[in-house]
Amino acid sequence: MDAQTTIKILLLKEAMTITELACRMSEYPGKKLSRSGLSNKLSRNTLRFDELTMICEILNYDLVFNKK
Repeated sequence: MDAQTTIKILLLKEAMTITELACRMSEYPGKKLSRSGLSNKLSRNTLRFDELTMICEILNYDLVFNKK
């Protein structure tokens, strides 16, 4: 599963829109992001790791790495 699908599923679970997520991300210092900007990052698969951790923090999820 790619990041776009995973984040969209999490947004549905949390009853949040991508617009709300982009707005909440823009509240962080030095981070201005529109809904279209976030959508483009997700569709192009160019989301940075720090942006992913920020999304997890906003949605109240842990990002966990498990060794196989």
